Amino acid sequence: MKETIYGRNAVYETLKANRRQVYKLLVAEGVQEKGNLAEALKIAAQRSIPVQRVKRETLDHQTDSHQGLMAEVNSYPYAGIEDILDLAKQRTEPPLILFLDVIQNPQNLGTLLRTAEAVGVHGVVIPQRRGVEVTQAVVNASSGASEHLLIAQVVNLVVTMTDLKQQEIWITGLDNLPEAKSIEEADLAGAIGLVVGNEGEGMRRLVRENCDFLVKLPMRGQMESLNAAVAGSIVLYEILRQRMRSRAQA
Repeated sequence: MKETIYGRNAVYETLKANRRQVYKLLVAEGVQEKGNLAEALKIAAQRSIPVQRVKRETLDHQTDSHQGLMAEVNSYPYAGIEDILDLAKQRTEPPLILFLDVIQNPQNLGTLLRTAEAVGVHGVVIPQRRGVEVTQAVVNASSGASEHLLIAQVVNLVVTMTDLKQQEIWITGLDNLPEAKSIEEADLAGAIGLVVGNEGEGMRRLVRENCDFLVKLPMRGQMESLNAAVAGSIVLYEILRQRMRSRAQA
């Protein structure tokens, strides 16, 4: 099934990742061909991908965020859990997996995917139902980071968490409950699956109950919580910090 990716970063990263079939690029007439747009055109020429020059209004009819560039591609190539574990083995690193429990806002999903790619997450797991999938908006919001990540869709998040726990991966949920450990007190340097819950309600009860332990962010102001994407990103960087410190001390 064909879909459209828009925005210079998103299209360029899609071409660079080379995981999707790109049928053609659509470029607005008169646009300045520099930066990532120029790089995208260079890759298209190398791979003999057709480039079609169109009036800007043609792109405007689809989105106002196209930045003069779109790509027609095949659907997103989801991975399997084994692919994620294999990548961790290839990198000789303890697995780091991000579980997203019914994230519904494309911008939040895109932000989390961008952070996940930046910190070296081996894979992301999302439920097949209720949560947002990897859509055009998500690819754009992630600035194309989604194209470099292994993302698995699973029928049952709890079953997948349980299976991974049996492989000595500790599952920690991000939740602002009294029993949750502050992130600086939690040991996050080993094999970890981090669960980030829904924007409004947090993790579902069964998902929370199947976590090995919970973590929370220290809060000193009047606000009781942060946006799910912001909070999840902070914890991912804390995991990276602890891993880097652990390697330095080894």
